[in-house]
Amino acid sequence: MSERGRGPLLLGVRHHGPGSARAVRAALDAAGPGVVLVEGPPEADALVSLAADEDMVPPVALLAHVVDEPGRSAFWPLADFSPEWVAIRWALERDVPVRFIDLPAAHSLALREPAVTPDDPEGGEERGEDHGGEDVREAMRVDPLAVLAETAGHDDPERWWEDVVEHRAGAGDAFAPFEALGEAMGALREEYGDGGHERDLVREAYMRLQLRSAQKEFADRVAVVCGAWHVPALRVKTTVAADRAVLKGLPKVKVDMTWVPWTHRRLARAGGYGAGIDSPGWYGHLFSAPDRPVERWMTKVAGLFRDEDRIVSPAHVIEAVRLAETLAAMRGRPLAGLTEATDAIRAVMCEGSDVPLSLVHDKLVVGDVLGEVPDAAPAVPLQRDLTRLQRSLRLKPEALERELELDLRKENDAARSRLLHRLRLLDVGWGEPARSVRGSTGTFRETWRLRWEPELSVRVAEAGIWGTTVLSAATARAEADAIGGQALADVTALAERCLLAELPQALPVVMRVLADRAAMDTDVGHLAQALPALVRSLRYGDVRGTDTQALSEVAAGLAERVFVGLPPACAGLDGDAAAEMRGHVDAVHGAVGLLEDGGTAGHRGRWHSVLRVLAARDSVAGVIRGRCARLLHDDQQLAGGEAARLMGLALSPGTGPAEAAAWIEGFVGGGSGGLLLVHDERLLTLVDDWLTGVSADAFTDVLPLLRRTFSAYESGVRRTLGELVRRGPAGAGPTAAVGTAPPGFAPGLDQARADAVLPVLRLLLGTDDADAGATSGSGSGSDAGAGSGRGDNDLVGVA
Repeated sequence: MSERGRGPLLLGVRHHGPGSARAVRAALDAAGPGVVLVEGPPEADALVSLAADEDMVPPVALLAHVVDEPGRSAFWPLADFSPEWVAIRWALERDVPVRFIDLPAAHSLALREPAVTPDDPEGGEERGEDHGGEDVREAMRVDPLAVLAETAGHDDPERWWEDVVEHRAGAGDAFAPFEALGEAMGALREEYGDGGHERDLVREAYMRLQLRSAQKEFADRVAVVCGAWHVPALRVKTTVAADRAVLKGLPKVKVDMTWVPWTHRRLARAGGYGAGIDSPGWYGHLFSAPDRPVERWMTKVAGLFRDEDRIVSPAHVIEAVRLAETLAAMRGRPLAGLTEATDAIRAVMCEGSDVPLSLVHDKLVVGDVLGEVPDAAPAVPLQRDLTRLQRSLRLKPEALERELELDLRKENDAARSRLLHRLRLLDVGWGEPARSVRGSTGTFRETWRLRWEPELSVRVAEAGIWGTTVLSAATARAEADAIGGQALADVTALAERCLLAELPQALPVVMRVLADRAAMDTDVGHLAQALPALVRSLRYGDVRGTDTQALSEVAAGLAERVFVGLPPACAGLDGDAAAEMRGHVDAVHGAVGLLEDGGTAGHRGRWHSVLRVLAARDSVAGVIRGRCARLLHDDQQLAGGEAARLMGLALSPGTGPAEAAAWIEGFVGGGSGGLLLVHDERLLTLVDDWLTGVSADAFTDVLPLLRRTFSAYESGVRRTLGELVRRGPAGAGPTAAVGTAPPGFAPGLDQARADAVLPVLRLLLGTDDADAGATSGSGSGSDAGAGSGRGDNDLVGVA
């Protein structure tokens, strides 16, 4: 049964084309075939009945993966406007058999190269992996649509296809579009042969064998829905022996297949699907709109803009429709397409601006539609456990990116956090940690950015080798990563992730490996890199109820080794090594503060002693000495004028300009260094006097370093520093700065002014009078500077 009643009915289509889908439905209604053959892997024959399930919601995709190597996978996406999906649903609704006739996935995955062809009329699969090496071959392949569009005098293949197929009404001969397209593809195949698609010769040989088998069973009552590029090859007369010879010796692997959800965004070319479309949301609208598609589209756009608080009235919609239709008439198009609609929206609703159009493109032209598959679809045990957890935790996968705020004091939120952290251990990146919108730094809150991508189904299948549940798989993966970890910092980071994911069975293995690696590693840089992650993990013991005793012991031992090894490791470093070591010093400083808070006494005092040694040792690079002095100053460990004395020594005439500039970078580098200079003009005077005394040649050398240091300050801080330098505190030279106060600073603390800020601090910190009084005399915490009698430098701590 061909288009005119002779032989099989060959319906050549463009994948994901709404016009092709409507034409296929009309042709099937007119022909009434006894069997429908669809381009796709035959392994999916057992799954095709699930397409009729009410819980199956396109877009979906057939996923095939190698049983022993799930990362080798391929997708066959289908949307509700895909011709193949329409043919499948048509057949299932009428109890007509449906069979897939493309090359089996067992062969295509064994060949390891994707069987994707570059344009929709050719058809194929989307590979989940192994895209490398295809780019060069893609450039040598023929694009059928581009050739046909150029022959017809069009420079845009997409626009030509919309004009001749997508925007044409379905009235008239149901078979005529397929006859015309098949004839055009036949001419292209005569001119270009396989067009650079060598794999298609193998696929088409298998299709012909399947077509012959169906004809023996159903005579001429056979309909074939395939890429239009393949129609001439299915018409050609070949022998069975010749086709079997082409297929002889093909490699083969064992594969599993199932249905997985897909998204409109992954149907777009930008999502990586070589046979995709630029505007799946627009094509879905064309397929679903019963009439007046342009009017309905403009109404959607107006609704989107109104949701974003943009003023769009019915008059805007009417005017945009008129403009789009006028543009289509002027351009000789049968119907206003996406180009005309976009131009009209820009002119009428966006007042000529392209900025709002990005929202239309993202939300409507592409869209964030995520399909659904029924529970009856085959899945690996790990996927089933994940689905169960998603339902019990009310954490539904969504294609649209969203932020999730978790309060770990709540049982359900804590369970969600554990699940997301365990999935990250398994390389299933459904969620990524994000900065809290509330600006909270407490350990009881987490912020996640969630987005479900179809490829994550492959990641779940890959992770299935580690276990049948998320917990068991994450535990096994953590143990394997710990044993195989090379760097000490990697193992400490893994320990932190195990605590976050609450993997009590994996933690002993990780801690044993961590202790062994820490004992054998003598590189202070490695130890300094490992300590922060290890100490951060201790913070989660209170909120998550995890026993961190073993972790605390390892962290304490690691800290002692850092204290002992850091001074000799900081001597004789060049510029790059010194900058790297400065970062280690900062990291260790933050870690020691957390370790002290964890209940291990004495570490902070030991660390301050190390900082004093480094700040006073001439063999240590200037950037490290300056940083150590700054950390001591911030912790209120320097007596009055001590910071100015250290700076005066570092900036003395006997110190080289480059070394002095490095000391300045270490001391006042970073965002808060500018405030330090603003509030302590003695230090600013030292810097100013040193800088004005630098020779012209040396100034050129140190300028990049100084610019890097001061450019990190906020504009307001830089402006204030400029005003202070321009004013020039009289009589505040290097010598006077150590013992006298510049203008604007009293010799001692103004107790009345200092006490004035205490009520505000108590209100902000939520403390009562008793707590505040105890805190102000403790010498630590937020209020320590307010009542310690430290002098004018305490204003920095208050600020």
